[in-house]
Amino acid sequence: MATTPTRLMTFAEFDQLPDSNAGRQELRHGELFTLAPPIHKHYRVQRRLRRLLEEAAGDAGEVDIEMAFRALPEHEYRVADVALVSKDRWEQIPDEGSLSGAPELVIEVLSPSNTAAEMIDKRTLCLENGSREFWVVEIDHRQVEVSTPDRLTVTYKSGQQIPLFFAAGAQITVDAIFA
Repeated sequence: MATTPTRLMTFAEFDQLPDSNAGRQELRHGELFTLAPPIHKHYRVQRRLRRLLEEAAGDAGEVDIEMAFRALPEHEYRVADVALVSKDRWEQIPDEGSLSGAPELVIEVLSPSNTAAEMIDKRTLCLENGSREFWVVEIDHRQVEVSTPDRLTVTYKSGQQIPLFFAAGAQITVDAIFA
């Protein structure tokens, strides 16, 4: 739910907010949003994706759930359901800070509270600020939409395999995500 600001909030102002909702708030185009905690089936898919991607990534990068990042300098602070960041970029994140730019891979697991406009906005933001791929995982339809900066989107369904750009020849099956 968005607050009604009288002006856009900067990241510096956002960063000074109390930590009572740490990790559960985003700054979207200067507006503060409080995120609902994920339901169990959402969290299960997040964890499964994390394990599958960690196994495939090896030393190529770090994979985590609920990863915070700053896609744009002043008015953005987002949280990815699942993300992969290259090892080099991971090591550059300040201990008291957040990733600058979007992770190389951002995965959003759809929740009932997500809107189509929100997903389009986040996909655009991520792909214009460093992401090589943006995935939308639809649990109920058991499918994964993979978008790239060249504006191509491919939908993978049961029985198909998703190639992984960060690990030559590696792929994960759609069925493994929803097992």
